[in-house]
Amino acid sequence: MSEPVERSIPLYLRLYENSALRKVVLLVVLALVWEGYARALNNPLLFPTLSATIGALVAGIESGELLRAIGYTLTLLLEGYVLGLLFAALLTAFASVSKIGADLLEMLTSMFNPLPSIALLPLALIWFGLGNGSVIFVLVHAVLWSVALNTHAGFRALSPTLRMVGQNYGLSAAGFITKILIPGAFPSILTGLKVGWAFAWRTLIAAELVFGVSSGSGGIGWYIFEHKNQLLIPQVFAGLLTVILFGLFVEHVIFRTIENRTVRRWGMQI
Repeated sequence: MSEPVERSIPLYLRLYENSALRKVVLLVVLALVWEGYARALNNPLLFPTLSATIGALVAGIESGELLRAIGYTLTLLLEGYVLGLLFAALLTAFASVSKIGADLLEMLTSMFNPLPSIALLPLALIWFGLGNGSVIFVLVHAVLWSVALNTHAGFRALSPTLRMVGQNYGLSAAGFITKILIPGAFPSILTGLKVGWAFAWRTLIAAELVFGVSSGSGGIGWYIFEHKNQLLIPQVFAGLLTVILFGLFVEHVIFRTIENRTVRRWGMQI
């Protein structure tokens, strides 16, 4: 009998199956479309070219102005995101051990999750004054409900078999939570973290655009708003590009790394 002939996969198919390469090509195409449309429009005050935007981005970094804005925004984002996760953990823990807690979580998420966080900013200004506290308050609202709801849904969807395994091994309450409950529900938890991050990022930039500057400092949103008032449109687009690039970094580097080291490694996702 003749041995079967192994067929090598064509190069174009191997390149096509590379997800990172496909996304890079798409980004290049979008960049070319941006540059081509802006040059065809030929109106820098309406739509600057990508090259002019990148030039403004580099100039902002070299002057330190954009870096200060990024640092200010990321500090607020981290504070609000961590506080939101803390409150979500407490609320989810109460919902996991009590039917009243579960009813409370479902009722609160039904009430407040559809409410846009930026709509609370006027009230936050009255309650917390003209300062970072108002922005952090709306960030906590943006993070809390999506994380708590997804985490609780993950806990409820946990296989009864896994629960019985934990009981049969005689795990303590802390061991059951860390070794059975959280790993089993982690895909839902990770989804909540992603949604909460996206809500918080959008809310923060919008709040800075509306809220403005505090204590002589301002974030990326204020950077965009200030340069719009000065009709420095390439700088405005540079600020928007910074928001986009940071979003891509968080989604495709930070969360993708967490996903690869957890749910994909554990065989919970293809």
